[in-house]
Amino acid sequence: MAEAARPRLTGHLPGLDGVRGLAILMVMAIHFVGDATAQTFVQTVVVKAASYGLLGVDLFFVLSGFLITGLLLDAKNGPHYFRNFYARRTLRIFPLYYGVLVVLFLLLPLVVAPLPPLLEQAREHQGWLWTYTTNFYVAYTSSWSSLTYVTHFWSLAIEEHFYLFWPLVVFALRRETLERVCVGVIAAGLALRIGLALADVSELSISVLTPCRIDTLCVGALLATVARRENGLQMLLGRCGRVALVLAAALLVLSTYCALAKTGLPVLHQIRNTLYALFFGAVTLLGLRPGTELVSRAFRSRALRFFGKYSYGLYVYHGLLAWYFYEVAAEQRLDALIGNHWLAIGVKAAIGVSLSLVVAVLSYELFEKRFLSLKRLFEAQQAPPATRAMSARN
Repeated sequence: MAEAARPRLTGHLPGLDGVRGLAILMVMAIHFVGDATAQTFVQTVVVKAASYGLLGVDLFFVLSGFLITGLLLDAKNGPHYFRNFYARRTLRIFPLYYGVLVVLFLLLPLVVAPLPPLLEQAREHQGWLWTYTTNFYVAYTSSWSSLTYVTHFWSLAIEEHFYLFWPLVVFALRRETLERVCVGVIAAGLALRIGLALADVSELSISVLTPCRIDTLCVGALLATVARRENGLQMLLGRCGRVALVLAAALLVLSTYCALAKTGLPVLHQIRNTLYALFFGAVTLLGLRPGTELVSRAFRSRALRFFGKYSYGLYVYHGLLAWYFYEVAAEQRLDALIGNHWLAIGVKAAIGVSLSLVVAVLSYELFEKRFLSLKRLFEAQQAPPATRAMSARN
């Protein structure tokens, strides 16, 4: 492999911006198309396909596990390991997250009275949001509508839990031990989900509980750890394409069996979820592959990278907008105005994505960047080369 094309794990990785962009497009698909009312068979197929956009959250989890674990491993044994990590995560996440909560629950009630019924429902249970325990409330209610406008914050809660404890795990363990821990967590997560499913816990509740989703994050963490073996990254990138195809075929076979046989679904659905996580691990690695192959070029494309850059704001704002569309019956109004249901669905999706993007870009450029600029005060520093080499051997 030519030196110019040699894969790397340091610095800005454009392909992973594209992976992030794909993830947010998948999530927006479920909220702007997957909740549409289907009137024909073809529309049913389209809406059903869009509903699989929920898997974009799994892709986000795998990508986060990969990036965060890599950052921690590279900074391990360097100065201010904990301070730098927690400070930088706080500057990236908290301003937007808590800023939205302040606007929705503290400022908006001062100028809008009464609040729209669905937003008032969320306000009554806002304590779960301020404490990053949204996912536990959603699991308790077993309903995606339990917190209405901000129910989608459940995944942000899981990621925050991971950010809180994972630096301690990485710091305490040798790289080889960390690999084994990741494998153990993946297996334990699958076993826990199967056990809860057999105990008749709803699939929705299982899907939002942190202990049941930490294995998805650990798939990314495992890949980041293996990639830091000697020649580990080259080995992973050389195999990820074939592995992705095998996993895609396995998922297709398993999903077809589940749809036709309808037996053993509580167990099979959880096995499928683990296969999805592994598949998205392979997809994440595809975003790192050098060269001009189609998938690699797609992930490095300007369009996907653009959506990836603003993915955090897009995730936060698009969910609010989707619930507003629901509350004002936007699809039905567009249907009556346009007179064509296909076009109404498309227009609603186009408006939703466009408005979400405008708000996310403005939020990032005018608000979030002010805090992000402070991250320079907490630059994560790698350990000296000799120390890193010793850490890798340990």
